[in-house]
Amino acid sequence: MKEVISVINDIVWSPVLVVLLVGAGLYFSVRTRFVQVRRIGLMVRLLFSPNKSEGVNALSSFQAFCIALSGRVGTGNIVGVATAIAMGGPGAVFWMWMTAFLGASTAYTESTLAQMYKFTCRQAYWGGPFSYIEKGLRMPWLGVVFAIATILGYGMLTMLVQANGVSSAFLNSFSVSPLLSGGVLAIILGAVVLGGARRIAHVATSITPFMAIVYLLMALIVIVGNAERIPHAFGLIFSNAFGINPLAGGMLGSAIAFGVKRGLFSNEAGEGGGAIVSGSAYNESPVQQGLVQAFSVYIDTLLVCTATALMILCTGCFNIFDTNTGEMVYCGAAELGNNYVGYTQSAIDTVFQGYGHIFVTVALLFFAFTTIMAYYFYAESSIIYLFNRSDRLNERKGTIVLRSYQCLSLVLVVLGAVTTSDTVWILGDIGVGLTTWINVIALFILFPQALRALKEYEGNRRK
Repeated sequence: MKEVISVINDIVWSPVLVVLLVGAGLYFSVRTRFVQVRRIGLMVRLLFSPNKSEGVNALSSFQAFCIALSGRVGTGNIVGVATAIAMGGPGAVFWMWMTAFLGASTAYTESTLAQMYKFTCRQAYWGGPFSYIEKGLRMPWLGVVFAIATILGYGMLTMLVQANGVSSAFLNSFSVSPLLSGGVLAIILGAVVLGGARRIAHVATSITPFMAIVYLLMALIVIVGNAERIPHAFGLIFSNAFGINPLAGGMLGSAIAFGVKRGLFSNEAGEGGGAIVSGSAYNESPVQQGLVQAFSVYIDTLLVCTATALMILCTGCFNIFDTNTGEMVYCGAAELGNNYVGYTQSAIDTVFQGYGHIFVTVALLFFAFTTIMAYYFYAESSIIYLFNRSDRLNERKGTIVLRSYQCLSLVLVVLGAVTTSDTVWILGDIGVGLTTWINVIALFILFPQALRALKEYEGNRRK
C-alpha cells in the first residue's frame, strides 16, 4: 500500500508540476511587467491600509498578511533550508531566491482573483481558488474537489505532521512526553479556533510578526558574530549556484532542483492557501490584496529562509550530500552528519554556547503552531464554501459540520503528537499537490482578469 501511495505522490509532485509553477511565475512576471519589483514600495504602504468595510466583519490587509505568513513560515524555514543546503549545496539558496522572486507574481495573481470572486456568508467575506474556479471557470464540481482536497490535505494530514514536529522537538530537547506536549498544543489551539476565523486573525497579528522579528534578530546576531565570513558565504551561494565551485562540482542539477523545491514549498505561491486568506479581507481594489500577498512571499523566503541559510553558511555548520557519489562531503561539521536541524542549532551555538537547541525548539513550536492555525483557517473557509454554495445545505448543517471539524482538529493534534508515519507525510503531500495542480491551471486561464485589474488600478493611480 505504501508503495502505491509513493508512486501516486511521485506522479502528483513530478518535475512537470515544478516546471509548471516556475513557468507560471515567469509568465505572470513578464505579463505584469514585473509588478513584484515595480510596486514593492506600494506593497509596504498597502500592508497597513485601514479596513473600511461596512456591515461585514472582514479582515484587514495586515491581518490577512499575518495569517498567510503563518502558513508560509513554518518548520521548513529551519529544517527545510538546512536540507536544501545539504542535498543541493549552498547554490540551492540562490535558486530558492529566484523561485521566490517569480512566485511573488503568482501570489499576486491568485490573491487578486480571490478578491474578485469572494462571497459573503455569516456577515463575513470568504473566498479562494474554490470560489474563482466555480464562478470564473464555471466549473462548480472542480471547486468542490479543490475544497475537499484542502480539508484533507491541509486541514487533516499535514496538521498531523506539524504536531509531530513539535512533540519530537520537545521530547529531544526537554524530555517532555509527546502526549503532554500534544495535549497542551491542542488546548491552546482550541482556545483560538473555537473563537472562529476572527480570533485566528487577532492571534496571528500578535504572534506572527513577533516570532519573525525574534528569529531574524537571533540570526542577525549570529551572522554579525561571524561577520568576517559573510563574503565567503555569499561567494559559496553564487559560485555553487552555477556549478563552478569544486566544493559542489557536478551538483548543479541538485542545486537547482532542491533550491526550487524549497522555495516552492516554503512560499506556497500557487498552492492556493494565501488566496484563501485573501478572500476574507476587505480592500478597495482586488489588486491591493494581491500586492500585499506578493510581499508575504518576500518576507518568508528572502528574509526568514535567507536568515537560516546565512547562519548555517557563515558558521560553516553544514555538510553536503553528493547525490552523484552518494557520499557526504564534510564542510567543517563532520560530527553533524545528516542531522539537518542540528545545522541551525550548531550555528547558534557558535555565539550562544549550549542554547542553540533550546532556541530552535522554541522557534519550531511557534512556527508549527501558527502553521497549524493557518491550515485550520484554510479548512474552515473550505467548509464554509461547501455549505454556502447550495440551498440544499443550510446554515444549520454547516454549523454542525464546522463544530465537528473543530473538535476533530484538536484530536488530530494530539494524535499527530504521539504518532505519525511516512504514509501520513506522503498523503498530506498528495492532498496539497492536488490543490496546486488545480489552482495553477485555473490561474493560467483566469490570469487575463488579474492583468486587466492591474492595468485599471495603475491607470486610476496615474489619474
